[in-house]
Amino acid sequence: MIEQLDLSQVNWARAQFALTAMYHWLFVPLTLGLSFLVAFFESIYVKTGNEDWKRITKFWMTLFGINFAIGVATGIIMEFEFGTNWSNYSWMVGDIFGAPLAIEGIFAFFLEATFFAIMFFGWDRVSKKFHLFSTWMVAVGSNLSALWILVANAWMQYPVGMAFNPDTARFEMQNFWEVALSPYAISKFTHATSSSFLLASLFVMGISCWYLLKGRHQLMAKRSIAVAAVFGFLSASYCGLTGDEAAYSVAQKQPMKLAAMEGLYKGETNAGVVALGIINSEKQPGDEQRDFIFSVRVPVVLSLLANRELGSFVPGIDDLVFGNEEQGITSVASRMERGRMAIKYLAAYKEARDNNHEMAADRALQQFTLYQDDMGYGHLRSPADAAPPVATTFYAFHIMVALGTLFPLVFLVALYFLYKGNLEKQRLFQLIGLLCIPLSYIASQAGWVVAEVGRQPWAIQGLLPVHIANTNLTTGTVQTTFFIFLGLFTMLLIAEIKIMLKQIQIGPEEG
Repeated sequence: MIEQLDLSQVNWARAQFALTAMYHWLFVPLTLGLSFLVAFFESIYVKTGNEDWKRITKFWMTLFGINFAIGVATGIIMEFEFGTNWSNYSWMVGDIFGAPLAIEGIFAFFLEATFFAIMFFGWDRVSKKFHLFSTWMVAVGSNLSALWILVANAWMQYPVGMAFNPDTARFEMQNFWEVALSPYAISKFTHATSSSFLLASLFVMGISCWYLLKGRHQLMAKRSIAVAAVFGFLSASYCGLTGDEAAYSVAQKQPMKLAAMEGLYKGETNAGVVALGIINSEKQPGDEQRDFIFSVRVPVVLSLLANRELGSFVPGIDDLVFGNEEQGITSVASRMERGRMAIKYLAAYKEARDNNHEMAADRALQQFTLYQDDMGYGHLRSPADAAPPVATTFYAFHIMVALGTLFPLVFLVALYFLYKGNLEKQRLFQLIGLLCIPLSYIASQAGWVVAEVGRQPWAIQGLLPVHIANTNLTTGTVQTTFFIFLGLFTMLLIAEIKIMLKQIQIGPEEG
């Protein structure tokens, strides 16, 4: 069965979903963060009664609306792809994965959309306080939408609250709250949203810096930077804390991903973290080639971050693939053998049940139960397949961390120049602020590359490999839709950028 798989089709399906997800994530973080910044601007307006703050609010609200509309379109397409390209996945885990998506659609999106119209069209139709309440509800609703999407994604990374039903060959939910409130879901939500607040703050600051460079709308620009820099610095600080918690969750639940993030092949006690390095792209699990062409390490730190304990052991890729008896790590080969036994006994159980051989069915089910935890490994072709693409995961992680360390410094410098009263004279800083817009998107996309590429080869960690989760379509069909989506999403992105740039060129209405 495994040998007959069309891996070209699987890889094209992967590429299509990655394309859709990455385009969608260009819009989502700005929506999450800018919704709160708009609420802050309007709160200041309602508090002070100053019409300048109302004009500031309306300007950033317009950019929020443009981004929101196009983000919804890409999100809908991504959800449809679960049924088109990943129907086996949808069949096997739809009982679990569908629940948070349904809540997102029924509750969070409804809350967001209901108040969205009031926020945009209700300025002269409702009271100031009710309009402000509507703006805050849009911000809360946007982030609640993200919550349920991230709960679903976190379950893929750390599947809990479910059980496999051998009669239906499906994973079924046993405890909704265990799924919704798992530590992995909480850390993923807090890190994704705080990084989105950070991106939106850099977006506001960058555009405001452009106005300062052009000598236009300087009061609006400085006020916008003041709010964005405070919110951004707080978000960046919190993002660092949530990032540490997210990395700890990865270390405990996805040690292979952590090993790839650090390019660690041989497990170490008091392992150091790589501050800077160039991966040896020829290195494969189990060979004797060196891990890095060049690296700078900070001793001990990785063990402390991964296990909250000095002197602790951090497993490497070789330990996790080939096993480490001393550390109690089972080899992938052994788990593959157990997984194939699970598949064998599951097939025997289904055959005996279909033929009404109850005793044979009971015996097969008992044997299946012994091996079912490793069933997903039974679909792997070789032990080395359990390791993700190391170089991609390593570089994406380190780019994200490096930029995440830079951004709070930028916010502090902005606040310093605002305090000194000479921000409009700092052309070098204004250029840096403008440059931080694309850098923030690079950092945001890199974070998702770490999360998703580092999880490979699994669609559901340890349970369902990607090549088993896909739909039985021809390679040509998936290629065709890939290029259709590529063209469609690119046109949407170009359209958004052009509309955004036109609106930015116009600027806020003058008082």
